Amino acid sequence: MSHRLKRCRPIPFCWGVLMFGALILSPAAAFAQNESTRADIARSQSDVINTDHAPPSPNDADLGEQAILTRSEAYQPFQASFGLPAYYTSNVALSRSHEQDDWLAAPVVVLSFQPRLTPTLYAFAMVREQLFYYDRFDQLNFGSFDAEAGLVYLVPEWHDFVLRAMFWYNRLTEKDSFYPFFQNYSIFVSAEVPFRIGQTQQITLGVDANISLEADPEPPRRHDYETYFGYSVALTRSLSLDAVARLTVRQYQLTDRVDVSESLAASANYVFNRWFSASAISTIAANQSNHSEFDYKVANVGGLLSVTVRF
Repeated sequence: MSHRLKRCRPIPFCWGVLMFGALILSPAAAFAQNESTRADIARSQSDVINTDHAPPSPNDADLGEQAILTRSEAYQPFQASFGLPAYYTSNVALSRSHEQDDWLAAPVVVLSFQPRLTPTLYAFAMVREQLFYYDRFDQLNFGSFDAEAGLVYLVPEWHDFVLRAMFWYNRLTEKDSFYPFFQNYSIFVSAEVPFRIGQTQQITLGVDANISLEADPEPPRRHDYETYFGYSVALTRSLSLDAVARLTVRQYQLTDRVDVSESLAASANYVFNRWFSASAISTIAANQSNHSEFDYKVANVGGLLSVTVRF
């Protein structure tokens, strides 16, 4: 981790982040905490990767918003996806002041398996690797690896109510390395209900919780509690619009710090065929903390190309 701190010295705003983080964390832990949050926000830039897995949800980074698409005649439990988001961000370090903007690319690969156990119960397993490459501030480059496994339960008689329970492992790594500078083990649970409006529109309401069981290093460990509202509309068979608003409470476990974050992600998606799609994507987010040095605002805007294979 000392190598990571040395690389930050030429950039003044990085030291601002470290100074704020040092109030309650070591500098290395402050970096892990900051990059974990940046991964959470940036992950929404690839949430629109398409699939016809069932049941769909706007809250699944690997599944995307697909409730209004036609399901496959033969259910295909395996999926392999590659996405290439590229976008502008207004605040690369999520700092309260001295904000710096930059362009970045965040290629992502997702492999998932969702077998149908019963007509309403699905198992789920997924691995995901996403890399974040900044243009000017390449010393901030990092990778995020996720592995999830759990169950998805659909209740059709309750308006297609969906329940999820997952074990989630996340590791953040140095550029071009699989060696972690932060690891987190958590339990993720969610409940949501879709409301279809005719044949082309859907509103989704949901809540979820991400409970950290263990983290290394410990200081960035937190519990996340979230509620979200999603809207989707199919303008044509190929063109759709999606928007998801989220309110998240982050409770850090080794301090009295509590953050409240709001975000709005929107995309316009065009499906060329069953394999290829393109999206225009944007996200705005704001964070308010009882430790005001962690307040920030950020906006991302860009595009995404994705390839998906189901079998």
